[in-house]
Amino acid sequence: MEWREADGVRWLAAELGDGGRAAFTTRLGGVSEPPFDRLNLGVLTDDAPESVEENRRRLAAALGHRPEQIVFALQVHGSDLIDHSAAKPEDSSPSRGSFVKGSPTKEPRNGLVKADGHVVPGSGPVPLVLVADCLPVALRGPGGVAMLHAGWRGLAGGILAAGAEAVGATEAAVGPGIGPCCYEVGEEVMGAFAGLGAGVSSGRMLDLPEAAHRLLERAGVERIQTAGLCTSCHPELFFSHRRDRGRTGRQAGLAWIDPGEGTDG
Repeated sequence: MEWREADGVRWLAAELGDGGRAAFTTRLGGVSEPPFDRLNLGVLTDDAPESVEENRRRLAAALGHRPEQIVFALQVHGSDLIDHSAAKPEDSSPSRGSFVKGSPTKEPRNGLVKADGHVVPGSGPVPLVLVADCLPVALRGPGGVAMLHAGWRGLAGGILAAGAEAVGATEAAVGPGIGPCCYEVGEEVMGAFAGLGAGVSSGRMLDLPEAAHRLLERAGVERIQTAGLCTSCHPELFFSHRRDRGRTGRQAGLAWIDPGEGTDG
């Protein structure tokens, strides 16, 4: 992965092969005031809605996408995926939502499909997930790209295997998330990953990125990139729900296929 920056917006970029791209945003480059400073992309926070709208507009411009291309959902820490096979960039539907049109409200969940992952077969829609300690995971395969929101519940529920199967994933990029240095969990969470073998946990500390890596390998993904950055340890770069005790912003993971570069339809 490589650091990229445009107009003050900074992100980690990953190449996924055959035109596949992924971007993992930071908190740099937006207009939000503390504690949401600065590039908070989450409407379901106590941030000013107009600031979130401007931040989203800046992100889309920095990445070279039109806002109406970006698709998202109401995340519920599950393993359901939205298939955007029939979507067109100009569509407006419950599975698409409105990324920046009009002023975001405190009820953007109205009409949105509940899902924690997206599958896009070719160029056009750009799926996005919001995170603040959970892992954003991008997948690429002959069937397109997938963008997944992977917290412990999603990982335990099989979201990585579902996403990998949906696109026939051969490559993956795991963005920044909370690391084993900061992720203390209880017996229920630890038990959900007991079958992954030694090295996934130490005492009560869970290595979520390592769990994701092993689950991706089990799903047949051949090449896996991992950011290796803990969101909790880097307040200058990332929002962290655990570190900031829930009062924080959201960064994002996005994936897409560059038009003309991929072989998919």
